[in-house]
Amino acid sequence: MSFSIGHKFSDDSKRHLAQIIDNINAGIWEYNITTKDIRWSSGFYLLLGYEPGEIECSNHMFFEHLLYHQDKPAFLAALSNQQSAITQPLQIRLLTKTSGYHWFESTIRKYNDETGHIIYGSLININQYKQAQIQAAHNDAIYRDTLKIAKLGSWEINAASMGLSLSKQLYDIYELQNHVKLSLDEAISFFEPQYRHVIKNAIDSAIAFCQPYDLELLFRSAKNNVMWVRAKGIPIIDDFGKCVTVHGIIQDINNKKRKTLGLESSLNLLTDQNRRLQNFAYIVSHNLRSHTGNLQFMVKLYDDTAVDEDRAEIFSHIKSISDSLSTTIEHLNEIVAIQTEITRERTVIDFEALFKNILSALKSNIEALDATIELDFSKCPQISYIPAYMESILQNLLTNSLKYSDPARKPLIKCHTLKDRNHIYLIFEDNGIGIDMERYGDKIFGMYKTFHQNPDAKGIGLFITRNQIEALGGTIKVESTVNIGTKFTIRLV
Repeated sequence: MSFSIGHKFSDDSKRHLAQIIDNINAGIWEYNITTKDIRWSSGFYLLLGYEPGEIECSNHMFFEHLLYHQDKPAFLAALSNQQSAITQPLQIRLLTKTSGYHWFESTIRKYNDETGHIIYGSLININQYKQAQIQAAHNDAIYRDTLKIAKLGSWEINAASMGLSLSKQLYDIYELQNHVKLSLDEAISFFEPQYRHVIKNAIDSAIAFCQPYDLELLFRSAKNNVMWVRAKGIPIIDDFGKCVTVHGIIQDINNKKRKTLGLESSLNLLTDQNRRLQNFAYIVSHNLRSHTGNLQFMVKLYDDTAVDEDRAEIFSHIKSISDSLSTTIEHLNEIVAIQTEITRERTVIDFEALFKNILSALKSNIEALDATIELDFSKCPQISYIPAYMESILQNLLTNSLKYSDPARKPLIKCHTLKDRNHIYLIFEDNGIGIDMERYGDKIFGMYKTFHQNPDAKGIGLFITRNQIEALGGTIKVESTVNIGTKFTIRLV
């Protein structure tokens, strides 16, 4: 196909063909490699916003003024391609008269005639389509970046086949390669054991009863990183109300969740400390007021009594009250010291070595009762702790077990340690007379609370023990049955 100079066809049939092309918002061009002649149809001009003949029809105009410079290498490569007479459509940018660069798609064809080697092609405006494509790609990029920033991935479960598909972002959370295909059970196995039945039941309910769910669960990635995630699922139903798919997301909320848990822990600790402070203030107020009131009464009685024998008896009572007051103050000082000593440096303590020192100090008490002591610190032989606290905790627990042993049987006392992930536990149990938990369960760790008629009971040991444990962020729990024994479970850290 050849053109007349500028924009006029050389014969009627070709003119009609060009007019048809012009009327469908397209243009055609032709380039003679031999003669270097270039021709554009009227539609070519109109696509760019020009009237036919308004701009020069030349290589120079096309390559230097119309074609965007970054698209020139690709267009020249397509023109010089010797492999095929037909090349793939090429997307290029051309400068329009009034609206800047637009995207166009150009086809390129080659043939030979009597004038030489001819290259020709069509040109259509794809700017609206291309802009939509670019915007869609941009939106996809923003969407992917948003998911990445939010640490969120999506998934879909087919209710009929139970097939599972995961997004790339979710593979990133799982820390797996995209090509790894997971079954639903395999995907659930990444959740921590105590949460697997929770997510499984939620998915089953979503499929069977169309119930959405929104859960916070502990998750362990393929690289063994433990994190909190939010798992949310929404059932998609058909026209009959049956679930056909479940769409959902899994989001890494580890930092937020751990901050929340830390805040809750701090609030609980603060609440507990306030409660203990109120209890301590009550004890100080009540006990000291009681002692000082008794002391003032006895001193007045002493002053008002003239008989020497009566005064001697009254003075003995004053001395007894004074001694009791001194003991109470020592106990209060000991409790205050717990809070001041928590800043002391912790050192590595060997459980067995420390406990054997305590056994040696209490040797006579143990032998007198013919008590059996069983130790097992193999699961966690050492801990970083304040030595004075650990010694006090072990000594108080051992002393209590000996003090409240059952006279009907030989005392058996067991002490061992456990390690569960980041926590260290100390388990202390005996076969003593036990405690009525229904009656005294809420008073066991109270100050000056005693539950037996043992004359050596002061009601201060367990109070101090709990304060020492909780001051370092631990917890203590007790299980006990009358005439069976008592078991203390202590989370040290």
